Order: sequence, then structure tokens, then C-alpha cells
Amino acid sequence: MADDRLIVAMDVPNALAGLKLAEDLGDAVSFYKIGLGMLTTGGLALANELKAEHGKRIFLDMKLFDIGATVENAVRGLAQFDLDFLTVHGDPHVVRAAKEGAAGEDLKILAVTILTSLDRGDLDGALIKDGDVADLVVERAGLAFDAGADGIIASPQEAAMIRALPEAAGKLIVTPGVRPEGAALGDQKRVTTPAAAMQAGADHVVIGRPIWQADSPRAAANAVIKELQNA
Repeated sequence: MADDRLIVAMDVPNALAGLKLAEDLGDAVSFYKIGLGMLTTGGLALANELKAEHGKRIFLDMKLFDIGATVENAVRGLAQFDLDFLTVHGDPHVVRAAKEGAAGEDLKILAVTILTSLDRGDLDGALIKDGDVADLVVERAGLAFDAGADGIIASPQEAAMIRALPEAAGKLIVTPGVRPEGAALGDQKRVTTPAAAMQAGADHVVIGRPIWQADSPRAAANAVIKELQNA
């Protein structure tokens, strides 16, 4: 039975592969993430088909970042498709613009704090200010909430600290960088298990390769759901 706390990342080559994955998973999965990598290979059309024809929930992971007017216009255009979640970078001016673009719609704006593939060395290379990664994530989360974000994208390792913020009351925490026990880390550096993410305060976990690369994606998804329900 599907559990929408599990969001399956469709990090597959194109919309046809995504549709095949959705068919393989069937009613085991109710929520899908479609990211920037699939945008040029039919991702938006797939999002609409899964939503309108299959009743799935859709998380559009675009991580928008631009001047306020451009972000607002982009979000206003995307909001017409009746999708569920959309990511933007957590800079306050971006979050405020995205919320303006989504005004009057049910689309939830989720702010990216620091990508889960980055560590302190990566931040140094990008000239990001000194400080522990977790502390910076929490600081950025607070700023994004103050700017109106409906939720935060953050590593499960920071979820508990974000959940403890007064500004986080009633807000969503969505955690990529989640790997079932024994799964390969891939390009993720700050990871934990689905059960640990839930216990830390996450509302949703995002899992891609450990499910769609499995010999039986449906069995892999059901195993994650069982872990979530036992958390």
C-alpha cells in the first residue's frame, strides 16, 4: 500500500523511462519527484500525465534561482499545472518571489538550503562563509521560513535541528540523501536511513537509485514503506 511519505526520484533518462518506472511501481508509490535532468526529455509532460491520468502527487525539483521577477513568472507558469511541490534556492528574495508566483494555488514552495552532495570543502571552493555545514543549513532554513517557504529541502542529518526551529511549526521538511540500509551512497555525502530521517522530523524522504536500479523496483519501494511504517 502506497505511503506518500516516500517520494521516488525519477532520475531516469527520459519521460518514457519514467512512465515505465511508474507502471512497474503501480499502486506501491503515490508520489514522484521529477527533476531538472528530465526537463528537456519530456519531464513536464510526464508530470502532467502522472498527475492528471494516474492520480499521483508530483514534486517538481527545479531548484529555481534568478532575479525575483523571473522566478515569480516561472513559478506562476508552473503553478497552472496543479502540481504539489516545487523547489527553489533558499535565498530569501527567491523564496518571496516564488510565493508571489504561486499565490492562489496549492503549490508548495520548498527551499533548498545546501545541496546534500556538498560538504565543507565544496563550500570553501564556492567561497561560502565559514562555519559548520549543519549550522549553515539551519541558518538558511530559518531565513527561508521567514521569507514564506512552505518547507525545506535538507539533509536528514539536519532535519532534527530544523524541526526544532520555532519558525518550522507547521512547515514541511523533505529529505533527499536517504539510503536504505546497505545501499550504495552514490554522489551523496550526508546520508541516513529512511527510518532515521522520519525520527529526526522529516515529513517526506526522497529515494531514487536504490529503488529504480533495483532488480524489483516495486519490492524495493515496499521495503522502504515498511521501514517508514515501523519507524
